[in-house]
Amino acid sequence: MGNGGAMTPITISLPEHRLLKLNEMATRLSVAPEALVRFSVEEVLSRPEEAFRQAADYVLANDAESYRRLA
Repeated sequence: MGNGGAMTPITISLPEHRLLKLNEMATRLSVAPEALVRFSVEEVLSRPEEAFRQAADYVLANDAESYRRLA
């Protein structure tokens, strides 16, 4: 996974249960959570547009459900 030059940091907000899952998965894979997120972003951005749209719809639907449960 080439970085194509300098990287710019970003900040994202995650529901607590997603952060726990991210940390658990990163631990199982022996990588930092930030590396797992960076890899995931690269993976999504390399997909054809239709596959990206399907993945985005899935994530947005899950986020909406998560926020409804937290409200």
